[in-house]
Order: sequence, then C-alpha cells, then structure tokens
Amino acid sequence: MTEPTEVAAWRTAQRKRLLLERMAIPAGEREDLTLGITQQLEDVIGDPAGLVISAYWPFKGEPDLKPMLKRLRERGAIIALPVVIAKAQPLIFRAWNSGDKLARGVWNIPFPANGPEVEPDVAMAPVVGFDRACFRLGYGGGFFDRTMAALPKIPRFYGVGYSQQEVPTIFPQDHDIAMHAVVTDADVVLPDQ
Repeated sequence: MTEPTEVAAWRTAQRKRLLLERMAIPAGEREDLTLGITQQLEDVIGDPAGLVISAYWPFKGEPDLKPMLKRLRERGAIIALPVVIAKAQPLIFRAWNSGDKLARGVWNIPFPANGPEVEPDVAMAPVVGFDRACFRLGYGGGFFDRTMAALPKIPRFYGVGYSQQEVPTIFPQDHDIAMHAVVTDADVVLPDQ
C-alpha cells in the first residue's frame, strides 16, 4: 500500500478499531498497565533534574501519566503540556504545575492557560497505534510530526501506549517522524530492534 489515499483510508479504519479496543480495556486494567508504562518511562528518562518534560493530558483511555509527572517534578523536572495554537500549525509547550489554571482546547482537552512557553528536552505523545520502527499513528491531525519537524532541537521523543496498540506498520509517509522509542506496558520499543 503506497498511494496516499489508500494509506489515509487504512489509517482511518485502524484508528477507529484501535480506539475502540483501547476504550474497551477496563479502568482497573488500564491503571495496572499504566503502572508498567510509567516505571519504564522513568527508567528511560533517567535523572529528570533540570529537564523540561512534556507529556499530555489523558484522553479516550490513554495512559494517565499525571502521578508520574508529579514524581518527576518533585525530582527537579519542569513539566509542560502541549497547546494547539491553530489547525495545521506546530504545537507550543507551556510549563504546568498541578493547580495551575487550565483552559479547554481541541477535543475539550485541558492545557495550561498562562504558563510560560518552554522547549522540551523530553516529549511524550500518546499513540493510537505504533509499529516496531517507532512510527506513531495518532489522531490524524499531524500536530506532533509537524511540531517535531519545526523545533530547533528535537527532544527525546517517546510514544506512550499499551502493547496491544502495536500494528505491523503504519505505512509511514514522508511527513511521518519516527520516535526515539515507544514505551508500553510490555517493553520499550527502539527503532533498531
């Protein structure tokens, strides 16, 4: 499958299937799977002191990283969340502390209303699907790929998801950017494995 229209149709169908499967995971099981993910993420990140670490606000059954972000902040990290400025534009990242005023953005997802804009050293993005080459199937807006391509310095970029979200390939296109790793409940997938 190489034609962009074929790939787009395939991705749309896969997104729908994968999102339904993710949402079907019982809440208690998602919490257990997320514990495995966050343990591996903390190992991959290493010493967070002084790092700007961008994560995301959980949506549609995504792993909830907020407890891990609190631990990283306590160990000296600056935590940031992505902000959609406009359709088809790169994201910006704003520093965020628990208790900061939040606004509602695209899909009603909270983001820091007033935090200073920062550039992440580590960026985490939720996956709808992923492959072993560390390409990410997201929600289809292209925000993270566009953002990574526009940043002056690409951060360590990690996809975050459940192992059941793996697909044989996402049929990467020219605009797709591979992540440094995908961290799941089962393992850390590196692109050279």
